[in-house]
Amino acid sequence: MTAASGPLPETFESIRRAIPPSVTLIAVTKFLPVDTIRAAYGRGVRHFGESRVQEAIAKQADLTDLPDITWHLIGHLQTNKARKAVEHFDWIHSVDSLKLAQRLDQAAQDLSKAPRCCLQVKLVPDPPKSGIDAAALEPLLPQFDQLAYLKLCGLMTIPPQGASDSTIREVFGGAKTLAETINRANFSRLHIDQLSMGMSGDYREAIACGATLVRLGTALFGPRPPAP
Repeated sequence: MTAASGPLPETFESIRRAIPPSVTLIAVTKFLPVDTIRAAYGRGVRHFGESRVQEAIAKQADLTDLPDITWHLIGHLQTNKARKAVEHFDWIHSVDSLKLAQRLDQAAQDLSKAPRCCLQVKLVPDPPKSGIDAAALEPLLPQFDQLAYLKLCGLMTIPPQGASDSTIREVFGGAKTLAETINRANFSRLHIDQLSMGMSGDYREAIACGATLVRLGTALFGPRPPAP
């Protein structure tokens, strides 16, 4: 039974309770119906992750009676949707370029909103994925620090698909080390205190390496329905 066609799986509660209190569980609900979000909300989940801006906006319109939901954008974001992302999300995890960050910062100023953001970084080569190569990030940090309206407070990373256990640990451990390196530079605005890493297949390893935000979809809800 898929999450789209029935109640929450029996494993939902055991996984939710296994997440340490120091780690925020983000329930990834892309392609899932509003009823599934309501069911998870009824079990105590308050953080929900969506990958597509328009899909999230439609769901938010149906959930206005649940005002304490925190919405996380976890998918790739095009610069032409930056304003809508700032308008509709509390967190944006996928800031994968300086250009996008600057566009988001301008939208934040215009809308008088300050979403919390994570820089999406690549710690090992992974051409299919978006993200800033760790080596390319260092010279850009002073420019990120100049952004006055966003709250750049985290790093987000995803290991390559099919990565070995050692590569997964290298990626997650590298993100923590990179955060510590950035913080030692004592920038005026840029301070990393959040690590968004770990999904259904590797969240335990991510938590062991210092994750503060984990993004779980199939682990919580079962097989995901196809994209509409």
